[in-house]
Amino acid sequence: MKRIVFSDQAKADIRAIPQQTAMQILTAIHRLAETSAGRIKTLKGQGGEKRLRVGDFRVRFTEEGGEDEGALRIHSVRNRKEAYR
Repeated sequence: MKRIVFSDQAKADIRAIPQQTAMQILTAIHRLAETSAGRIKTLKGQGGEKRLRVGDFRVRFTEEGGEDEGALRIHSVRNRKEAYR
């Protein structure tokens, strides 16, 4: 399982989201760290950054290190309307 590292921005984003939705997002991030499963897409021109789609929210992250022993660095968690601005 990969380690999950949240940026200060990601922590603030999750606190601002309603609790039930935030729990769904955290569950999806945990599943991603365990199995690499989820609706993932590599973002063009973002230096290897990827996004995980969870309902109307987008989790922007990068993967560091190896396949199993690496880390997921979560950069932001935002509504799809604001995620790419």
